[in-house]
Amino acid sequence: MPARVAFLLLWGLIWGPETRAATFFDPRPRLLADSTTLTCQAQVPSQEFELFKDGVVWDQVRLDRPAMEHRFQLAGETGDTHGLYRCRSRFGSEWTQLSNLLEVTEDGSLPPPLLSAEPMSWITPGLNITLLCQGARQGVTFSLKREGDSKFLAVAEAGPHGQATFPVHQAGNYSCSYRTHAAGDPSEPSATVTIEELAAPPPPRLEVRDRLPRILQPGTSLTLECVAPLAGVEFLLWKDKKDLLVTMSSTSPDRVFFHLNEVALGDSGPYTCRYRMRQEHSAWSGESAPLELVLSDGTLPAPELSAEPPSLRPAPGSHVRLRCRGPRAGLRFALVTEEDDDRLAVRALLSPPGAEASFELRAVSVVDSANYSCVYVDPAPPFAGSVASEPLELRVDGPLPRPQLRPLWSGAVTPGRDAVLRCESSVPGVAFELLRTGEEEAATRVRAHGTSADLVLPYVGPQHAGNYSCRYRVWGSGGFVSELSDPVELLVAGR
Repeated sequence: MPARVAFLLLWGLIWGPETRAATFFDPRPRLLADSTTLTCQAQVPSQEFELFKDGVVWDQVRLDRPAMEHRFQLAGETGDTHGLYRCRSRFGSEWTQLSNLLEVTEDGSLPPPLLSAEPMSWITPGLNITLLCQGARQGVTFSLKREGDSKFLAVAEAGPHGQATFPVHQAGNYSCSYRTHAAGDPSEPSATVTIEELAAPPPPRLEVRDRLPRILQPGTSLTLECVAPLAGVEFLLWKDKKDLLVTMSSTSPDRVFFHLNEVALGDSGPYTCRYRMRQEHSAWSGESAPLELVLSDGTLPAPELSAEPPSLRPAPGSHVRLRCRGPRAGLRFALVTEEDDDRLAVRALLSPPGAEASFELRAVSVVDSANYSCVYVDPAPPFAGSVASEPLELRVDGPLPRPQLRPLWSGAVTPGRDAVLRCESSVPGVAFELLRTGEEEAATRVRAHGTSADLVLPYVGPQHAGNYSCRYRVWGSGGFVSELSDPVELLVAGR
């Protein structure tokens, strides 16, 4: 692999040694309030503005010329005005995403602000974070408090967007509130934000960008993707506890692509990656789970693959053992499946004490249907590898296990709030979809690395009421889709 370093950020910024965490333009407007109006502040001039109340369009306007804001009147003939509001503006030919959520109370009391941690909800030695307190009014004074303290930790005047920032140096449970004037009563406190203190930032995730590791031939080029839990960081790729100088690129500030060019037999790994904030004295994260490449030059004789029990059409839910036997002990074995493009995808790796590796397939389902074979490599120089064994075609009948869907709320959802449903399956690394009864298009989709995902219906209105089910898709050979879960009914209050 070349020892030259190239780092091109495809989203238009170049990171140099002195560059801080990158900031990116967000066209979403900001919604603020006073006693009689709601002001939708655009990020760029716009001629069209829309105001939503409790999940549905409440008012809309098209101006004669572009403006940076529009004031929607609350008083007048509109009647009851208390509720949850958001706005959006036209950005080019498209609407922006919805603004922040703003609550107008019935009795004139001050709604609680929103508190969030930037850029993450943990601190490490030498690294501090910022808490952002966002209100709905301009000209207010924010106060930050930590649980267990008798006094406010800090006080700050609101900026032009009705928000204030507070640097945080200690772990704890924080909340914020605000006052419209010095003698006035404070608002209700925000929801609590917990800041943890960690010895090191949590580890990133390292995977082959091609979704599944494959059997590689010497001279092949491939890309590894390292994903951090936050944006604007610098990355390192490690092998044998040494920093590898390889070509890197990125399309997003929370990840990087490591390009391995013309890998050799000794480049199997294991590889790990880590990251750190671009701040002085910031700590490196823990290492990712190791990723191992399987390189084989096909110069060694093929192993033998057998199944136990010998039937290649096992019943769903049964246990299957695939045995791969090589010529001697001290070898590294890979169980592989044949993909649609005729390449071999690595499913599991073992280094048994003897000459045989036993791969366990537990509770098999239709997703385990594939043509299986195995390969072995010698982990010692010159790192030669075998050709693949004769394949075994394993076929499991029946549908995929049905997922389960459960709501993360009780009762009816307040109009204007988010509805979150958790979909769970027994198959990891799938794409979950939420569907409303009677509709073919998914309401939302989430790609998961584990066996569950939270599916969010944002800013629910009366039009969202109904029954919802979820399903999941298994990518790759077969393109399997599960059956729908049992439905969950979404009730919207006041409907």
